[in-house]
Amino acid sequence: MQFEKKTFQFLQDLENNNNRDWFAENKKVYDLSLNNAKELFTEINQNLELHDEIEKQKVYRIYRDVRFSKDKTPYNPRFAVSYSRKGKELRGGYFLQVKPGDTVLGGGFWQPEKEDLFRIRKEFELDASEIREILAEENFIKYFGGKLEGDELKTAPKGFDKEHESIDLIKKKGFIAIRRFTDKEVMSKNFLNEIDASFKTLRPYFNLMSDILTTNLNGESIL
Repeated sequence: MQFEKKTFQFLQDLENNNNRDWFAENKKVYDLSLNNAKELFTEINQNLELHDEIEKQKVYRIYRDVRFSKDKTPYNPRFAVSYSRKGKELRGGYFLQVKPGDTVLGGGFWQPEKEDLFRIRKEFELDASEIREILAEENFIKYFGGKLEGDELKTAPKGFDKEHESIDLIKKKGFIAIRRFTDKEVMSKNFLNEIDASFKTLRPYFNLMSDILTTNLNGESIL
């Protein structure tokens, strides 16, 4: 199973005709394209459940909320989905956006709540050797460039030393691994296999972060 050419073409056409009249005229094409995307998202979920525990699959709406945005185009020309891991002890989540010229896969912690963010920073302040070993792993470099992306502060957070050897990690506000795909890669028959291989590569990272976020600095469970 793969993304059909007409599904990708619909997204390209919507990018060039982002208005309600065009969308209404092409609603049947949208419905067929959405069904194709949902079938693939379901298969991705099934693959994930072979090596992880997934609690929820969320398919994002194509309709944009323009009430508080300067961009008043009514549609987001993409198909996107996220997968939440199951239970309090399994932290982190997976994400996929299929969009012509901007297809991305990601996983991690986009905007951790205040307490979680502080706990992560304290861990990296104490010892960042485990996370650096994961980032340096062969497949993590292959799929994610050996780094975590996300917003970060310009300097050290309050209470942390700006000269700390792990300040590059400590000043982050999010911890996301991102892989980008070309349009040709999206249309290939191997696309779903590449997605699953990427998600598998995130497991050691998720395992470490889950351990951090479910224990105190002494390694004692807080659940």
